[in-house]
Amino acid sequence: MARKNVFSLPQPETGSAVEGEPPFANSRPLAGFEKPLKRASPVGAISQSLGGIHEKAQRVDALEEQLARGQSIVELDPAVVDSSFVVDRLGISFEDQEILVAQIRDHGQQVPILVRPHPERDGRFQVAYGHRRLAAIREIGGTVKAVIRDLSDEQLVVSQGQENNARTDLTFIERSFFASRLEQRNFSRDLIMSALGVDKAALSRMIALVNRLPAELIEAIGAAPDFGRTRWAELADLIEDESKKAKALKLVVEPGFGKLKSNERFQLVYDQLRKIRDKARTSVWKTGVGKKAVKISETDDLLKLSFDKTVEPDFGSYIEARLTMLYEEFVRSKETAATAI
Repeated sequence: MARKNVFSLPQPETGSAVEGEPPFANSRPLAGFEKPLKRASPVGAISQSLGGIHEKAQRVDALEEQLARGQSIVELDPAVVDSSFVVDRLGISFEDQEILVAQIRDHGQQVPILVRPHPERDGRFQVAYGHRRLAAIREIGGTVKAVIRDLSDEQLVVSQGQENNARTDLTFIERSFFASRLEQRNFSRDLIMSALGVDKAALSRMIALVNRLPAELIEAIGAAPDFGRTRWAELADLIEDESKKAKALKLVVEPGFGKLKSNERFQLVYDQLRKIRDKARTSVWKTGVGKKAVKISETDDLLKLSFDKTVEPDFGSYIEARLTMLYEEFVRSKETAATAI
């Protein structure tokens, strides 16, 4: 869509106090024009500091020149910079962010962020990468150093993924969740592979694993930097049963869960679900001659009977064929018990 040139200088309104006066912007937050300059009178305008006006005009020209080149570093007001349309992080630890804030406060912002002109909001920008640096600058105050480029959605996500991948900045689950989000937005697998620097098989495993886990569970646990693919796959195995999934989702909304660190949140969910699974009761039913014909496994929500065909090959089929009859007998027994009460 067409975007206005937010750095262009508008023409003066009809009826200006001083005819022939050079035009200037009413609002230029990036160049320092927060409010229109006041013209008290022709004499006041003439006596106004020409040096200040000239300096600000030069700043505007410099910004426009830098934007035209698309590679130079400019300084932006953080208030006009928005996050990427697809977030790759699952939260940032307070400790890590405080370290970054201290580094930038002591040494300045050494690496610029990458932004593009916002595709839907005139006069604003959208981050491709550098969200943590932007957050740190907002806390410290002042302008954020940025490179502005005209990026398509595809170019933005490739830049976003490759920059984080090159710095090994994202955890396994963050990279996998990012890949899943991109696919949900109908980006091709080839583009996602390019963004994350993985092959087709690895990407398929990442997305398949995320699809086995509720998004709200992943977001509640967060980045979990100490846990990789194996442990997340184990967690996915644990919540295959719908009752286990419900218990996990209930756990993550309990008071105090969000106050834990991300690794602690993962471990708590994992341990609680393992306890549930480990509580399963197991026993064996034996025939009259002592052969172990049926293995019984029971939890709070499930009872399993496993028939050993090496002991009685047809016993399981016999029970299966009579399930309807057995269920009817069970219902009648409950009705009889209720009547007796």
